[in-house]
Amino acid sequence: MKDVDLGLEHKFCSLERIVEIDGGTVVEGYASIFGRADQGGDVVQAGAYARSIKGLRDAGRRVKMLWQHDPAQPIGVWDEVGEDATGLYVKGRILTEVARGREAAALLAAGAIDGLSIGYRTRKAQKDSSGRRLLSELELWEVSLVTFPMLPDARVGAKADDKAAALLRDMAEAFRGARQAMTGAHPGSETH
Repeated sequence: MKDVDLGLEHKFCSLERIVEIDGGTVVEGYASIFGRADQGGDVVQAGAYARSIKGLRDAGRRVKMLWQHDPAQPIGVWDEVGEDATGLYVKGRILTEVARGREAAALLAAGAIDGLSIGYRTRKAQKDSSGRRLLSELELWEVSLVTFPMLPDARVGAKADDKAAALLRDMAEAFRGARQAMTGAHPGSETH
């Protein structure tokens, strides 16, 4: 069954320095920001997710973590999903035991993927005087890691663990040394 048949919608959001990776597997950030119009002209209102989140918890279920909204590609689990004054906050683990999870963690750490996106069904909405849709109740199904966020001017940051950062510095130094040896360049000079 296709998303269209289910009436599912997707909203993309990426926010500067809000999604972080810790140790290559933990991801956290805001999947939705209250009061901001997206490229589609929709504005999610505070409290829009509350009923859905409570319903999932009461049923012992979770919001799914997917890759690019593909239901055939779960890549981890969201351990925390909740609203605060800013928006829909999520924190979870990318499962690097899963091939796509390893790829997603690497792409996120490198900055190639920098967006979060929600998959949901609208339960209550109304238009404001400017024609924007104000979303007041949403049934949240999933939060995905995505390539193209709905808020293109906002970006996420990634934080590598100390061991990984040290290893990358050592590798960069080794490559600089090898380049200098191959080109005969003097130490401290670099070509770009």
